[in-house]
Amino acid sequence: MNAMSTERMRASSSIEPIQNDPRWKAVVAREREADGTFYYSVKTTGVYCRPSCGARLPNPENVGFHLTRDDAERAGFRPCMRCKPGEPPLAERYAATVADVCRAIEASESTPSLTELAKRAGLSLHHFHRVFKAVTGLTPREYGASHRARRVRDELRKSATVTDAIYDAGFNSSGRFYASTDQMLGMTPTVYRAGGLHAEIHFAVGECSLGSILVAKSSKGVCAILLGDEPEALVRDLQDRFPRATLLGGDEAFERIVARVVGFVEAPALGLDLPLDIRGTAFQQRVWQALIEIPSGSTASYSQIAASIGAPRAGRAVAHACAANPLAVAIPCHRVVRQDGALSGYRWGVDRKRALLKREGAA
Repeated sequence: MNAMSTERMRASSSIEPIQNDPRWKAVVAREREADGTFYYSVKTTGVYCRPSCGARLPNPENVGFHLTRDDAERAGFRPCMRCKPGEPPLAERYAATVADVCRAIEASESTPSLTELAKRAGLSLHHFHRVFKAVTGLTPREYGASHRARRVRDELRKSATVTDAIYDAGFNSSGRFYASTDQMLGMTPTVYRAGGLHAEIHFAVGECSLGSILVAKSSKGVCAILLGDEPEALVRDLQDRFPRATLLGGDEAFERIVARVVGFVEAPALGLDLPLDIRGTAFQQRVWQALIEIPSGSTASYSQIAASIGAPRAGRAVAHACAANPLAVAIPCHRVVRQDGALSGYRWGVDRKRALLKREGAA
């Protein structure tokens, strides 16, 4: 064996462990999730980087790994000028910037212009809009509307009049407020202010193969499908949603609706052809709509849902929206799984989630 062949074998044997190292795979994939867990150095350039660095990939034989920045610098490497490992990760910097912008939106009587917000963030218009949506899952305009919706719900409970609540919540005209009342409150502001007083909610509690089930319907459609072990707990949940509404036991016509819902729970693939009264924030409604579009027998990860609504970094917020879903099975949050396909958090219990997926042929 000649000297050249021997050298090639040595190089190959030194590269192989690096290429099999999960840290190298994180570098190749430029995984932002790995930032802060380790750093890699490059002998030929003398720098060290974050795993997510966008620089050209180095030759594996020139790469070394370090647990901390201090370890890399003690080994004689300097920080990369591109990914700046000595500063907080870019995601953290963006999150802090967006948080500051959110506070500015909340403090303003009306949502500032995109130009004003981008200037405050120190970013270009296009880049700011993209970063804001990636961090919050909403556009600045949607965030402002969602914040005003929260404020108006609070103000309606404490203001002397509905008009006072409208203006105290940041709506500069009653017309703009009433145009979004249904989506925001699910009822007139006067009725909401009275805790649902005079609103009629028909409901019934029954049993299905997954335990107790409560079905409730407003004048607009089915507004709750709740699953659980104790009927009393389901009724208390409904009462908490409408503390002063008139809760009416279902009549014969309503019992037929309940039977259709129970049949749907037993066979989710059949679909539910009933009007729904879906109430939630702008972000929640975007998530729930994405869930409805997941075909029966299929699943999607939280990160896939986040990406589908244009907010790839909002996986945790997607999980919170799933947990807030009041319409079991109709809004199929049971079809959302972890990245590795494993089942995790389900408002009505992982066992029920597993059973529903099995019925759909997805588990």
